[in-house]
Amino acid sequence: MAGTKTRNLAFIFVATLLGALGQLLFKLAFLQANLVIYGYFGLYLGLGLASYLVSSVFYFYVLSRVHLSWAYTIGGIGYALAVVLAAVVLNESVPLLRWIGVAVVTVGVFLVGLS
Repeated sequence: MAGTKTRNLAFIFVATLLGALGQLLFKLAFLQANLVIYGYFGLYLGLGLASYLVSSVFYFYVLSRVHLSWAYTIGGIGYALAVVLAAVVLNESVPLLRWIGVAVVTVGVFLVGLS
């Protein structure tokens, strides 16, 4: 039973990470929107869509095995991942209050993961 839960957590983490990566790639695409559609814009957009597609496949796997209320809540860690990626990769300024919110969400996701 523990192995199954660990596998489901791993799959949902991969799905969530790929979803956050997709968001980052979409942002990079639109930062490059002034380039030709076949340039970086098209590359980042295509990679973002591919990331979302693979993320969905992983998420479908998890949904076929666990309760939606659990899977969707665990997927909330994507909010934290998106903020971290924005700060690290895009050099976005993240105010302290937002970091506190990310910490609260992360603690909530951890508690749901324990259930």
